[in-house]
Amino acid sequence: MGLAKRLAAEIGGYVLLIVGVAALFLPGPGLLLIAAGLALLSTQYSWADKLLHPLKARAYHLAAEGVQTWPRIVMSTMGALMIVTVGILWGMDFRAPGWWPIDAKWWLFGGWVTGVTMMASGGFALGLIVYSFVRFRGHHDHVTTRA
Repeated sequence: MGLAKRLAAEIGGYVLLIVGVAALFLPGPGLLLIAAGLALLSTQYSWADKLLHPLKARAYHLAAEGVQTWPRIVMSTMGALMIVTVGILWGMDFRAPGWWPIDAKWWLFGGWVTGVTMMASGGFALGLIVYSFVRFRGHHDHVTTRA
């Protein structure tokens, strides 16, 4: 059973890394998927663990920084809601406007698949904002010290 667990962790980690890199260019939470892939691979490989620690420290620092002022919280929330809204509109499959210079099939390609990934990304971002608010709001030790 140990071999199956190790194999699943390795395959899952590499798949998350590959999908994460693709999601850097496509709609989706690329950096989060890369971090999840590294977290899985860090159970097997020290190189992944070494890459994960500074990434995690930087993510916590940015999360803490992002909820220290109300304008940051409001702007982050509005940005996440905008991503959800764009995902909904994307999935509704509007016709290409007259000014669109290339073939209409390239207007909002992907339909609901792309729309759902955008909505999931926005929902995930909202969840991270709530998590960061609860965990870091008012705790300046995460903001002032950089790891």
